Amino acid sequence: MANAEQSRPGSAFGAGVVATRLGAVRVVLWLVAAVLTVRQVAAVLSTPKGERLTDLETWVGPDGVLHVTGSLYDSTRFTGTPFGGLVLKPLTRSAEQALGWGWTFGTLLLVVALGLIAARALPGPTSRRTALLAAPVAVSLLLLSLPVRNALYLGQTSIIPVLLVLAGCFAVRGERTSGALIGVAAAFQPTVLLFTGLLWFTGRRRAVASTGITFAACTALAWAAMPHDSYTYWVHHLAGVGLGGEADDLANQSLHGALLRLGLTGPLEIGLFLVLGAAVAVAGLRRAVRYARDGQLLLAVAITGCVAIAVSPTTWQHQLLWVLLAVVGRVGRKASDRYLWPVAVILVMTLPAKMILPNMAALYPLRDNVVLLAALAAALVVPFLSRTSPHYRSPIPTDYAAPVPTRFKHVPLLPFLRRVLARPNLLLELLLIRVTYAAYSQVRLAATGGRATAEEHGQEILDIEKALFIDIEYWVNHTVVKIDWLRGFFDFYYTSFHFVVPLSVLAVLYVRRPVDYRWARSSLGFATLLALLGFWLYPLAPPRLMPNLGIIDTVHGVQDFSQPDYGSLTALTNQYAAMPSLHFGWSLWCGLVIAMLAPTWWMKALGLLHPFFTALAIVATGNHWVLDAVGGAVVVGAGFGVTYLLQGPRARTVTKTAEVSSDWETAMDRTPS
Repeated sequence: MANAEQSRPGSAFGAGVVATRLGAVRVVLWLVAAVLTVRQVAAVLSTPKGERLTDLETWVGPDGVLHVTGSLYDSTRFTGTPFGGLVLKPLTRSAEQALGWGWTFGTLLLVVALGLIAARALPGPTSRRTALLAAPVAVSLLLLSLPVRNALYLGQTSIIPVLLVLAGCFAVRGERTSGALIGVAAAFQPTVLLFTGLLWFTGRRRAVASTGITFAACTALAWAAMPHDSYTYWVHHLAGVGLGGEADDLANQSLHGALLRLGLTGPLEIGLFLVLGAAVAVAGLRRAVRYARDGQLLLAVAITGCVAIAVSPTTWQHQLLWVLLAVVGRVGRKASDRYLWPVAVILVMTLPAKMILPNMAALYPLRDNVVLLAALAAALVVPFLSRTSPHYRSPIPTDYAAPVPTRFKHVPLLPFLRRVLARPNLLLELLLIRVTYAAYSQVRLAATGGRATAEEHGQEILDIEKALFIDIEYWVNHTVVKIDWLRGFFDFYYTSFHFVVPLSVLAVLYVRRPVDYRWARSSLGFATLLALLGFWLYPLAPPRLMPNLGIIDTVHGVQDFSQPDYGSLTALTNQYAAMPSLHFGWSLWCGLVIAMLAPTWWMKALGLLHPFFTALAIVATGNHWVLDAVGGAVVVGAGFGVTYLLQGPRARTVTKTAEVSSDWETAMDRTPS
């Protein structure tokens, strides 16, 4: 019977539909990877001459380091090994334009090969979906990562050692061949020799010997061809220490660079670096060996690479690719926690640190070393699950609310966005909120429009308000200015409550109403996204920046209209992001959420007072037109509407319906047949 059930035509048809959908998704993902590839090529080749492939041009250009008769390291501009210089020497005869195109496309081919090998190296068993989608996802993530983008922009060789190590571990047969590839990688990047520890303690002794022999042979070849350069690199510079930029530069994401940025210098810093480096190497390699024996060799390789990042005296941005490979580790017993580590790694490796952490002095040590901290976390701290753990394949499932029919046939449009009854992971939520707000700030600042266009739109808004008899901005502004305590109140309200109240509402919902938190957070996000479109499509000068209108800027002071950018404020925010008003929009969102969810009438009333006072404040301070508040209300309503269309009705409705349905089913079970 079981076999007959499994072989029914309906089951085969369902499996075929799933396979077709996966195939379509795979095609889309490969198209995304192709678009990213074209974008990277265009970004590099469209950069003006002299600003692109700067490291490569410094090495092999007409006056490059590889053309000089003295040592490669006289100017410290060349940071590679003598073997790397020997490999690059033939390129000095290449035509400049051909070299740029060839190097860019060659690097992209290496990236694609790296993604394909990494996808095939995922620890098994893998689902069919993972097997089909892993390769395009891996290639896309590599193309988006800062190390790959940096290597393409500078013309660096840092992708080659990573590819050689992965090829040696996963793409070739035989320990000797594997060790030979890793040995060549070490000849390009000496810290790769740390992989010999992983090979040795996992029983691949022949690979260790082959690695050592190949590395020694490549180094000896370079020494024979360039003895003076080899002596300078290995002896005078102690295997490259001191080459390149200043060691305390933010681009150096190693323990040595972090200690220098913390103000330690001299013998104390060197001694501490050696002690910490040895401790990280021992502890990290032990973890790598443990996961390799567990059958997670790709994770073990990533951990070893993260150790190499930390213990190297200089690890520049283009050498940080190992951290991205650590995304394959599985963390957390719950299915809802599985996204925290991958999302954190992807954000760290694809976004500038300023977008991940706020611009606060207390957080500078974390922000300046965020990639190093991610590498140390992967090497030492993150509790990756063992394949023997019952939660490795079957995490604790997420508790979803029962689906409920709606009055509209196709709602929700995205059924997989079902209502989750548990609160989301706090760290993941804070990280995503921070990154989303940073992206919002960047887009808002970029959508500046122009002063003439913004003032023209301002006149349009004023004309519409006059026709509707709601042009009260001048009267309200000058009335408030005459009353000092009222002016101080509205200035304080405008500058202080814009962020405090929404964050407080989200915090209370997260703690007390986690199901409603997800619904409210989504509606606020959609409203903000729609507001960005308004800023971009309709730059609008607020009343305080309209010449000859006579509105007094009560918050920032008198504006000098002879300055096209109105001073330093333009560097901080977009002066023409007025329509719609998110000051009012966010306050209205707070008021509506409180009114819908608060348990008592006075709380609901207090919540609705917030958008009322905010509307008065934005007009009284001269920062918005009355119609800006109307625009804010429109995007908030649209945000709630989009949330309903995509996810269905609010969780309270779902929960009550589910409870009624459950009671009905219980009653039916008790009814005698």
